[in-house]
Amino acid sequence: AARARLACMIGNVGDTVVVESERADATGRRGVIEVVLQEQPPRYQVRWEDGHTSIVAPSAGSARIEQKKRPRPKAKT
Repeated sequence: AARARLACMIGNVGDTVVVESERADATGRRGVIEVVLQEQPPRYQVRWEDGHTSIVAPSAGSARIEQKKRPRPKAKT
């Protein structure tokens, strides 16, 4: 189970990081991974929706990564 949680925290350039708010009256933050600085433990440079950038070290439960839709390879005919 711990390995599955770590696997979902692995991001790539172009993936979206979603950080949930700790307060019920505040919204979370969304940003796009611009640089993978370190894979384990994960550290990413993220550009947030408001245009600011920061370095993020997400942990399971506080953030999630939504993988960028990657095009499927075309079948050979």
